[in-house]
Formats: sequence, structure tokens, C-alpha cells
Amino acid sequence: IKVVPPRDWTPLDAAIGRLECYDWLVFTSVNGVSFFFKRLYEKEKDVRALKDVQTAAIGPATSRRLRDFGLKSDIVPETYRAESIVEAFKKEAVNGKKVLLPRAREARPLLPVELRKMGALVDEIAAYETEQVGEGADILLKRLEAGSIDLLTFTSSSTVRNFKALLPPERFESLINRVAVACIGPITADTARGLGFKVDITAEEYTIDGLCDAVVRYFHPFFQR
Repeated sequence: IKVVPPRDWTPLDAAIGRLECYDWLVFTSVNGVSFFFKRLYEKEKDVRALKDVQTAAIGPATSRRLRDFGLKSDIVPETYRAESIVEAFKKEAVNGKKVLLPRAREARPLLPVELRKMGALVDEIAAYETEQVGEGADILLKRLEAGSIDLLTFTSSSTVRNFKALLPPERFESLINRVAVACIGPITADTARGLGFKVDITAEEYTIDGLCDAVVRYFHPFFQR
């Protein structure tokens, strides 16, 4: 997939123009942080505009990216998925609080839905979106046909959907039936299974490092032969 700016900046620009109205700024990915601050600076503002806003970040990579801009996240959940940040917010008094959620256009609805159930006033705004990348599809098909790919790794549900879209539907099963599939976490794994993939590996820690560790553990017996 390719990560691109939103097709319309207007909603995010409007939110940036009223940052003083928000109590919380919640980031669910590194891309969300990057695109938000890129646009913040383009609108001739900086981190001082967030001086009264608390922040929450899903995952260590997102938190580290936030630190690149001089901000320390007030909430980093124990596990790296939306469900965990929902649990973390249950310890906060968010009823009546205004929450800005800049993220992918295609993101799951769970987080804003659950925050609203707690009484939060949530502005869910597209800070970026993803597009399918078709380049290299012919090479991919040839390598799958030749059996020269041993492992597919998926780091999000959108990567699963877009990968499957590259394959001819009538040949899907025959192309992937000899390939192991690894997913970064249970949400991605559920998406993969729902689209017909057999998932062999699911990372216990929902990060790239966790995915790599899970792959090494899976293949380790083969290396010992």
C-alpha cells in the first residue's frame, strides 16, 4: 500500500484552527502523527498550539514519533491496539471532553464508538489514507507461481485487502496454499482469515519487532534441520 494525504484537508485544517477547544489528541499510528504535524506546520502553527491538550498514543513507535515533536504521550496502553486505549480511557474522566482523532480514512470505528459511549465528544478526521499499489504485481505472480516465496507478512488489515486484490480471484488458493502467512496482531489475522488466508503466525507483541520475533520462532525448527 501507499500512504497519501487525505483527498480533502478541510476537516483537519478546521480542527487545527480550533485546537484550543480540545482536551485530548489521540494518535493510533506513526502516520497519523506525521501527517498531523506536517499539516500543523503548514498552517504556520507549532507544538505550542497543543500546550493545554493531553495526548494518547497506541504503541511505542507512535509514542516515539510523538516525542520527535517534543511531546510525551499522557497515555500509552499496555497492548498496541484500539481496545487497549479504550480500556486506558476508562480510567480517565472523559465524559464531556472533546477528543480529536486524526487517523487513516479507512480505520476501524471501534475507538470513536467506544469513546462516545463514555460521553466523549469525538472528532474523527482523516489525516491520511492508503492506496493500493499495483506496481510489481506481475513479478509477484510469477514468484508465487514458481514457489519462490516462503512467507507473506501483513502489518495491517489494509495490507491484507490490497494484497489479495492483486491476485486473480480464480487462482487465489493455488497461489498461496504453499506460503506461510504472518500477521502483526489478531485484528490483522482476523481480516486475513476472513479473506481466505490461512494464518500461521500471529505476533504476541503487535509491533514490527514482535512480528519478526514470531517469524523467527516459527521458522527456527527448519533452520535446525
